[in-house]
Amino acid sequence: MASASRYLSIPLPNGSRISVLLSLPFALIHIASLLIFFIPFHWYYLVACLGLLVVRMFFVTAGYHRYFSHRSFKTSRVFQFVIAFMAMTSSQKGVLWWAAHHRHHHRHSDQELDLHSPTLFGFFWSHVGWIISDKYNDTRIEYIADFAKFPELRWLNKYHLVPPVALGVVLWLIGGWQLFVWGFCLSTVLLWHDTFTINSLSHLFGSRRYQTTDTSRNNWLLALLTLGDRCHLLHPEGSLLVRHRLGSAQSPNAFVDPRPTRRLIRQHQSHFNTINTVI
Repeated sequence: MASASRYLSIPLPNGSRISVLLSLPFALIHIASLLIFFIPFHWYYLVACLGLLVVRMFFVTAGYHRYFSHRSFKTSRVFQFVIAFMAMTSSQKGVLWWAAHHRHHHRHSDQELDLHSPTLFGFFWSHVGWIISDKYNDTRIEYIADFAKFPELRWLNKYHLVPPVALGVVLWLIGGWQLFVWGFCLSTVLLWHDTFTINSLSHLFGSRRYQTTDTSRNNWLLALLTLGDRCHLLHPEGSLLVRHRLGSAQSPNAFVDPRPTRRLIRQHQSHFNTINTVI
């Protein structure tokens, strides 16, 4: 069985392999999205596609990234589950898997242990190769123990296909295969590549106001596509902290406490010409 699986896989220059069978759903959703050219156009198909793109991107950015990876805010346990479920309709594997690997990326950004550095391993690997390869299938529990203590999140992470399948079935029942193609397939493909640009393009194109140890950059276009993940530049400074940069009156290397309390803001309000949230 192992030899057959190896035979049905594509070798990559870095020694990893892409399983043809395991990556087949990924390829089929891309192919299915092209069926929009064979479906009579209706505006509500486009509205559904863009609406689900925006809503799910919000939960990926606010949920997977800001909440589970960086703990940028607090919420109830119930809404925590809702955030995880909605983010997982994006078909980007489990919530614990996503956040754990993102924390690992922050710790080793653009170093040999980085998961998806475009400068070290190339554009294809950083954009999509790493997530469909066989190299990072397991969840790095040691990086996400703070959320792995919740059994409902462990269940979601184990059965990560439940949320996207549920969304696909609901869309099919509401509007048939046509709405499924527009609302799930095309919307998901756009969502995937919007998200993946942060791993690839944001390390290649954009502005660098400060020198850091990696190649991360700020990019306003990617901010629009990902609903706010623009300030990628200073992310090696800390994966669990949301930091606020002081205005031009302060040193470029000066940071205030990551906890944005009212007292802190009042103390420094004269210096906060702009407040950039650095992820």
